[in-house]
Amino acid sequence: MVDSRVFRFLLAGIMNTIFGIAVYAGVERIGAPLWLALLVGMAAGVVFSFVTMGAYAFRDLSLKRLPRFIACYAANYMVNLLALHLLAPIVEDAIARQVLLTPLMAVFSYLCLSRFVFGPGRAAAQAPPTSDRRARTK
Repeated sequence: MVDSRVFRFLLAGIMNTIFGIAVYAGVERIGAPLWLALLVGMAAGVVFSFVTMGAYAFRDLSLKRLPRFIACYAANYMVNLLALHLLAPIVEDAIARQVLLTPLMAVFSYLCLSRFVFGPGRAAAQAPPTSDRRARTK
């Protein structure tokens, strides 16, 4: 059986994809330049994704995880972009390339988020140490 966290990640990923496409398309349809539609879509998508991945998939919506979350998304973007360029000589259509890459990028994203952002011990590693001040002054 599939780990429930992996299943929640896949469901959140589907929601994130639909949301991101809807925002991008909506901004593009109102006449915004392509670069602005992409920027707004990505920014809204990262915020939406942080909520769905954090609260739903990984059950932790702590804002202190946001910088690492953004770093994972940036890494995912860079790897995806590189892979799109590397596949160009083999697969001409950019959309077809992205469709082919989507499962691999989902695995990459899950590994990055589950280990680097929401992994076991992450909360403990980021929490301030607890110590009794009186014990140090004696």
